[in-house]
Amino acid sequence: MSLNREQLCALIPHAGDMCLLDSVTRWDEDTIACTAISHRDMTNPLRAEGHLPAVCAIEFGAQAMAVHGGLLAAGAARRGFLASARNVQLHIDHLDQCGPVLTVQATRLLHNETNQMYEFSVRDGDRLVASGRAAVFLQ
Repeated sequence: MSLNREQLCALIPHAGDMCLLDSVTRWDEDTIACTAISHRDMTNPLRAEGHLPAVCAIEFGAQAMAVHGGLLAAGAARRGFLASARNVQLHIDHLDQCGPVLTVQATRLLHNETNQMYEFSVRDGDRLVASGRAAVFLQ
C-alpha cells in the first residue's frame, strides 16, 4: 500500500511546508520507505543561508518514523518527541545538492509502551547521503 503526501501528512503533526516527505512507497511491521522532493524547494523551512544542511536528514528520518507509527496505529499514533540521534553519518554538506528525489527509509529496532528506536537512511538514488539511529519518547 502506498500513500501520497496528503495521506501521509495526515499521520504526523507536521503541517504545510514542514511535512518534508512526499510519498510512502512501501511499509510493513518493521520498515517504511518514503520519497521526498522538498529538499530542493527554496521555501523549505529548514533552509539556512540558501541551503538545506545535511543534518536536516535527521528530520526526514524522524518524519518517516512518525508516519510508520501512524500507519501501525491505523491513524491514531501517539505523539512522540525525538530523544536522541546517534551514530549519524553525513556524507554530503547539503541535501539540496542531491537529485530531484530522495529515498528515506526507517527500520524499527525497538518498541515498547514508552519509546521506540529506529535506524534511518537517506539516499540520493544509490548513493547513501545520511544514516543513523534515532530514539523517540512516546507520550
